[in-house]
Amino acid sequence: DILDSTNEECKRINQKKQVHVIISEEQTQGKGRLGKSWSSPKSGNIYMSIAFNGVYKNYPLSLLAGIICKESICAVLNEDVIGLKWPNDLIFLKKKVGGILVEKEIVGNEQLNIIGIGLNLYLSEKESWWGDLSSKDVRSKRNEFINSILIRFFDFIDNGMVDWDEKWQEYCIHMNSNIKIKQNNIVIDSGSFNGINKDGSMNLLSDNNKSERNYPYGEISIEGVY
Repeated sequence: DILDSTNEECKRINQKKQVHVIISEEQTQGKGRLGKSWSSPKSGNIYMSIAFNGVYKNYPLSLLAGIICKESICAVLNEDVIGLKWPNDLIFLKKKVGGILVEKEIVGNEQLNIIGIGLNLYLSEKESWWGDLSSKDVRSKRNEFINSILIRFFDFIDNGMVDWDEKWQEYCIHMNSNIKIKQNNIVIDSGSFNGINKDGSMNLLSDNNKSERNYPYGEISIEGVY
């Protein structure tokens, strides 16, 4: 019914199975990337974490999770309405409706991967950059979204994902768009988004198209998108 954070619960439990899934109706200390809080009221939204062991050197899990969530939501709605914003924001009608927080812990000789997923189905109060899927009449589809996401995650854990980087770039809403790179809310660079690399990092093409720079982490700002 209520937890501080589904990610934190994954850290506390005894990992006895290959995969553990924690879902809560409400979070009191929901968190997002870069130490930000994640609004988690009891309103039928999805607050879920998936914990599994293993080292996935060839996959940046945050971007993989974005692909899985995008495909899962669109499959349930039978409509291609979700786009991806680097590194792993879920965008609907130019607003952020979902986010992903990946954490890794070393437990003995094992690496525990924790993937937290927040998806706004309905928010009564939200900041200007937040959105939800309420216009798609999704209140009755919550369990379908969860099942769709889990089925795709299990398939990835068992079989990996072929050409994931091409998929991500296909789903990206800002390929070749002008963006700003932010760190600690300070703009440190700007240019054209020039795709991603196999490690999940992004490429920024300078404004005069003469040089390309690589950013492994950070936030991006796009005019007109939350």
